[in-house]
Amino acid sequence: MKVAITGASGVLGSAVYEAFKNANFDVVGFAHSRTGPGLEKLDLTDPQGVEQTLSRIRPNWLIHCAAERRPDVAEKDPEGAQRLNAEVPGLLAELSKKLKYRLVYISTDYVFDGTSPPYTPSSATNPLQLYGKSKRDGELAVLGVDGADVVILRVPVLYGPAPQNSDSAINILLDVVQDQSGKTYKMDHYATRYPTNVVDIAKFLVRLTGLKKPLPPILHYSSDEPFTKYEICLTFAKILGLPHAHIIPDAEPPTGAGATTRPRDCHLYTKETEDLGVEGGLDTSLFEEWWTERLSSSRQ
Repeated sequence: MKVAITGASGVLGSAVYEAFKNANFDVVGFAHSRTGPGLEKLDLTDPQGVEQTLSRIRPNWLIHCAAERRPDVAEKDPEGAQRLNAEVPGLLAELSKKLKYRLVYISTDYVFDGTSPPYTPSSATNPLQLYGKSKRDGELAVLGVDGADVVILRVPVLYGPAPQNSDSAINILLDVVQDQSGKTYKMDHYATRYPTNVVDIAKFLVRLTGLKKPLPPILHYSSDEPFTKYEICLTFAKILGLPHAHIIPDAEPPTGAGATTRPRDCHLYTKETEDLGVEGGLDTSLFEEWWTERLSSSRQ
């Protein structure tokens, strides 16, 4: 089986690429700005180039991890975010129909407004900010292609191995905790998040390819451990044995000029995914346990 992965240099895409490679799949990784060993450069906003490349590769599965994933950046470049997060998935779904591959579109819990969790795959979407709207539009685009074999996999905020801590909204909090220069940080203690490990998602996707039955159009994958960003900082401080008085909890919703609206609690209900019968189930890591092992090994 041949598997192609977009965004294969990103935090999730690189984990997915490694998981399929380690499972001895015939795997092709695409990247745009950060191509590395084994990755092929591809501009997803060039429809002709995308079609030519996928016609040459002929994947059985295409896992679409590439996205503008930063809400603040999406607000500043709405056209770019819409192009990458909505128009590109629509093109990939059209090509899925034409080239006969299964498209897995990675979406987000931010398609919901955070007012009535937990959210099932069939819950009504109501994104609060441009990032969530562009990802919701991507969902509508792939589901709107009759005859395309598409699966939407919604995930929450992600963490895991990353080239730079700034590549993940969770990993970057390590830098905040380790900044003992005297600078203070106001840290969100309003929104509840469910940080989920990219390695877990990647391994689940490998196992999902072995399932010999039809898949529903929308699946949810999420850890069940709730944290605010402030609580994540406290966890990192505990693991690292560092003081955290420079991190000030902020229990108010983001307001004011330049503040990107974020939902309060978009907990994803995962029972439908668990009931699929994928070998090993979701198998999500425990946050503090994973980071304790990760950070202790990095200090050795």
